[in-house]
Amino acid sequence: METIKEDGLLAELRRRTGQMVEQLGRLVSAETPSEDLAACAAGAQVVSGLGKEILGDPAEFVEVDGRTHLRWRWPARPGGATIALIGHFDTVWPLGTLGRWPFAVDEAAGTATGPGCFDMKAGIVQLLHAVSVLDDRAGVEILLTSDEEVGSQSSRQLIEELGRRATAALVLEGSGRGALKTGRKGTGMYRLEVTGRAAHAGLEPEKGANALTALAHLLLAVDALARPELGSTVTPTLSAAGTAGNTVPAHAYVELDVRVSGQQEAERIDAALRSLATTAPVVPGTSLTVSGGPHRPPLPPSSSAALFRRAGARASALGLGELRSVVVGGASDGNFTAAVGCPTLDGLGAVGDGAHAEGEHISIADLPERAALLAHLIDDLRTGPDHTGPDSTAPGRTAPGRTAPGRAAVARGNT
Repeated sequence: METIKEDGLLAELRRRTGQMVEQLGRLVSAETPSEDLAACAAGAQVVSGLGKEILGDPAEFVEVDGRTHLRWRWPARPGGATIALIGHFDTVWPLGTLGRWPFAVDEAAGTATGPGCFDMKAGIVQLLHAVSVLDDRAGVEILLTSDEEVGSQSSRQLIEELGRRATAALVLEGSGRGALKTGRKGTGMYRLEVTGRAAHAGLEPEKGANALTALAHLLLAVDALARPELGSTVTPTLSAAGTAGNTVPAHAYVELDVRVSGQQEAERIDAALRSLATTAPVVPGTSLTVSGGPHRPPLPPSSSAALFRRAGARASALGLGELRSVVVGGASDGNFTAAVGCPTLDGLGAVGDGAHAEGEHISIADLPERAALLAHLIDDLRTGPDHTGPDSTAPGRTAPGRTAPGRAAVARGNT
């Protein structure tokens, strides 16, 4: 594969580095906590305005259950491929975080920081610039949602519909310290609620049915469901019980975070948790209700393998070095596209670290490089043979990395 000339697309994007940082600052300064619908709607306006500035086209606003999502679509030509570019602009940070931790650039370290900087507003900037330098946007569809951090309840149907009609889904979540994310665990969220009977803890505790004691026994059973050797974890995260320090608790609950590497494990754990409600309670007079269930299915490495090979070939041609891959426990909207059969590659966003942690940051020098990688990968997927799926070396299909270089070039008038 020939090397892409330095005085072309990559050089143009590198010239935009300062612009990209300034635009990232605007996005980070528009706080968008997932639970605040008004803040997310206001943030959507900022993202759409940035899209118009970079792409020349405003976003289509999609309202679902009071939430605002954004979409750009350039229809594919007859028989052409559709490439889905997926991300989110909501963050885990509450309103007011900027007051103590504003967007800031450390020129000596070559980094930028701020709430949501790494997860994943820098990925949005990279995405928009990558699309802006394409000669031809036919077949490109962008979906940016406002509820990814809280489970994508309102956007899941949009994501799955896009995945069903796309040839490939490229997800702009932050990288794993530079590595692309080729596999993700599936997730489940459960709530176990125990109902007992209150009584005075000093005068007649025997007349009560202690919901907290019952829950403690249940947690031992829950802990036994994990199979770390298979990648399955069952983690209690939130819990509460009781109403007063001298009263036998009549109610207790715990929330569980479940992570699995395969669908069979998700089904096993789900069945085991639900069976707890039908067994005799350890504490007489108490009962258990189990709610919740599996949410995001796993993103298996087989869904990403061929796409990762193609991305690696593009990175090599750009002189960006060898790409690394990683399988992670966290889930994303890429889990949904993979589950509907769309080859999916994740972690194409920012190079940095600290997602969901105070001080999350991104590498400024990598902004244009990852944008260039994305642009060339989009063109490669639209113009080369279709070998995005797991059966990429089947007869009649070209081996990965053997297509002609993509046709990505500097767009005119879109800077």
